[in-house]
Amino acid sequence: QVQLVESGGGLVQPGGSLRLSCAASGSIFSIRAMAWYRRAPGKERELVAVIDNGGNTNYANSAKGRFTISRDNAKNTVYLQMNSLKPEDTAVYYCFVNSFGYRGSQADWGQGTQVTVSS
Repeated sequence: QVQLVESGGGLVQPGGSLRLSCAASGSIFSIRAMAWYRRAPGKERELVAVIDNGGNTNYANSAKGRFTISRDNAKNTVYLQMNSLKPEDTAVYYCFVNSFGYRGSQADWGQGTQVTVSS
C-alpha cells in the first residue's frame, strides 16, 4: 500500500506564489513518474506537470513559464513551485505517483490540496 501526503495549498493573492509538496511512502520499490493534476470547479481534472525518473518534465500550456515541478528521489517527494498565480489557477491539486511495488506497477493519488487565488 502506498500513502501520499500533500501539503502547501492555501489562499494567495494574484501574482503570488505557492509551493506544493507530496511525499510518498509505503510499499514502493521504485518510482517512475510523479505528476500534479488539478480540478477546477465545474471542470474536468487536467494534467498540470509531470516528471519522470530521469528528471524529464512536461507541462500544460497554462503552467509553462510559471510552474516548476521537481522531485527529491531520496525522499520520494515531488514538488510544484507555482509563481505568478492567477485566479484561474484556483483548483484542488492532486499528486499522482506511478511506482513499482509489491503489487507490480502501481498508480496512486493524493487526497488533494486546495489552492485559491483571490484578492
